[in-house]
Amino acid sequence: MHLQTSFVLLLVCFVTLTLGTEVKQCKGSKTKKLDPSEVSVSNCNKGTCKLQKKTTVEVSLKFAPAKDLKTLTTSVYANVLNVPLPFIGVDGASACDKLFKEDGTTPSSCPLKAGETYVYKNSFPILEFYPKLNLVVHWALTHNDENIACFELPAKIS
Repeated sequence: MHLQTSFVLLLVCFVTLTLGTEVKQCKGSKTKKLDPSEVSVSNCNKGTCKLQKKTTVEVSLKFAPAKDLKTLTTSVYANVLNVPLPFIGVDGASACDKLFKEDGTTPSSCPLKAGETYVYKNSFPILEFYPKLNLVVHWALTHNDENIACFELPAKIS
């Protein structure tokens, strides 16, 4: 699958690449550190992600929960001057309808089984009213406010 260059930001559309998006472990998170090959953000392979207004960003995250889960929710926000600002339409939404089997093409859903590998795919718009600034994007899949998979990456909205 080839991602178009008009997409830029961070959220979920899994594409198996030899180079993944450079991500950081979420601060204070006890989740397994993600390998770059497990995370893909459109037009964001190295360094600061450039998020262009009026585009859509696709994100993909490969993960295996450590325990059985009945539900899964997204937690997505921009950390700006240590203030979390949620991404509209993505933060707090169910992730269950965005899940695929390990192959990334076969649809899956909740509940999830411990140890099985899933791929979460999502996309979100970079809205025109978002201010031009540098930020850190925090992306987590959560169950009962506990991070199941989590990453952060530096980005710039332009």
